[in-house]
Amino acid sequence: MFPASREAIADTSFLVDWARYSKRDVLFRLFNVVYVPESVLRELRLPPAVDWVSEGLAADKMALFTETSDVEATARRLMAESRQKPVKRIDYPEPVCLAAGLKFGYVVLTENGGAYFAPRILGLNVAVWRSFEVIVEAWRRGYVEDVVQELRRYEEETYHLFRRRDWEFICRIAKC
Repeated sequence: MFPASREAIADTSFLVDWARYSKRDVLFRLFNVVYVPESVLRELRLPPAVDWVSEGLAADKMALFTETSDVEATARRLMAESRQKPVKRIDYPEPVCLAAGLKFGYVVLTENGGAYFAPRILGLNVAVWRSFEVIVEAWRRGYVEDVVQELRRYEEETYHLFRRRDWEFICRIAKC
């Protein structure tokens, strides 16, 4: 189900992968704005991610997210909590995105496994999407015609392979 907020916040792993995807602008049909935390911006070093984020910021499709002391405190708490659980821990800047998602209702965009599973493991009320969920939602809204073809395109262009469980899910709903 699509969250009420039409705003998202993206971490480095999502932006680096998504920038290589030829249909990356579908993201801006789903979200009015995608926030980029300052700590994420500092991690981006190479094209095409740097170029795409620069273009997104200039076009007001992306916006810089300034990390406030309360967001930073929540992020540090989430990092500490993740270290106490038997799952992949979350390290800066991913918990900044989670903290902002919690505070402002943003959808958190990540490819980081620890951040993706954090809501379930840590009991957080925040939506966390990977590229898989973004493409599936774009298909549900009619922005992508063939979801299976689009997921394959994403894998080919980004070299990011989806889990077998994701493919099984999509084949059930898309009848492939």
